[in-house]
Amino acid sequence: MGAVTSTEEIRQSLATVIDPELRRSIVELDMVRSIEIGENGVVDVTVSLTTPGCPIRGHFQRAVTDAVAGLDGVSHCNVYFDVLSDAQKAALQQKLGRASLPEGTLARVANILCVGSGKGGVGKSTLTANLAAALMAEGKRVGVLDADVWGYSIPRMYGLGSTRPPVSPERKIIPLGAYGVSVMSIGFFLEEDAAVVWRGPMLHKALTQFLQDVDWGELDYLLIDLPPGTGDVSMTLAQLLPQAQFLIVTTPQPTAQKVARRAAQMAHKVSLEIAGVIENMCAFQTPSGERFAIFGEGGGEELARELDVPLLGRVPLTMPLREHADGGRPLVLEEPEDPAAQAIAHIARGVIAMAPLPLATLPLVEVPAGAAPPAPPAPAERKPAGVSLPMA
Repeated sequence: MGAVTSTEEIRQSLATVIDPELRRSIVELDMVRSIEIGENGVVDVTVSLTTPGCPIRGHFQRAVTDAVAGLDGVSHCNVYFDVLSDAQKAALQQKLGRASLPEGTLARVANILCVGSGKGGVGKSTLTANLAAALMAEGKRVGVLDADVWGYSIPRMYGLGSTRPPVSPERKIIPLGAYGVSVMSIGFFLEEDAAVVWRGPMLHKALTQFLQDVDWGELDYLLIDLPPGTGDVSMTLAQLLPQAQFLIVTTPQPTAQKVARRAAQMAHKVSLEIAGVIENMCAFQTPSGERFAIFGEGGGEELARELDVPLLGRVPLTMPLREHADGGRPLVLEEPEDPAAQAIAHIARGVIAMAPLPLATLPLVEVPAGAAPPAPPAPAERKPAGVSLPMA
């Protein structure tokens, strides 16, 4: 085993350690406080965190160890932590152009989907509530943030009312749970059906708190129900969540399609990736199975083609969809055979299929020199491999 040449070699290896929320390396963020090479190839690395109780401390522990331990001449790596000073935090905020630094609460969220539309009345909140429940039914850990501050309705759709969420000993807000989904909304902190009259700075502060002061835990998906339009809330979320993806909801008629296109333009301007288009209310389907295209046809498909993104699904309007939304029970769980429920379940499978899959790794088997390689498994023992494709 050779000797480690310099601390610079170790620093270069640490450039592969990425902060999960800021999406930059800890070297670029100047979070590597010190590197010391001791006797017998023992290396000590000190990393500065943004907060003492950072929930992603374990991530940095593993990532730094893996990056350094693989270097030639390193026998062991010790990882130590301290906390950025106020001056260092201010310098980092200025470098990133942020008003505050994340505290690790969203680092354990694998995928963030902002569900938006250019205009109101397209059923965006109903779709968000049911899509979250459908993802949960597929075995995913899901949370919903009701960012439609003026028109909050997610609590009612999950039957939660205005229950006040608890606070953990670490002073983090605990989301309320309903039907296996973690839910957070401004409606939990107001008198029932109270109006919200806020200006931009207050909205920014509230959304920042919902994202950074809520203990979301480990989630596969966090769905954010955006307000209609392209105003302050969308801009704030784009700044706080550069890794988020955008789902555009539209109804089929040309007017809604043109307004939804503006929401797509906003997403492009703030560098949010558009994951796909969902056409809601593609037709009204009666209990007897008759379908009436009361809002026209083809608008969602045309918008998806124009934006060069997939059309994830077309959801009909059914009476049970409305009834269960008003009753606080997700349709996809109460009546999974309903045509709208089936369409939303199909969209959920499409969303899952879009997420990157971890690459499988094969164990390394050492074969002594001169020995024959291990025989492949008998045909009867072989199992089919691959992933399931979403089916309609």
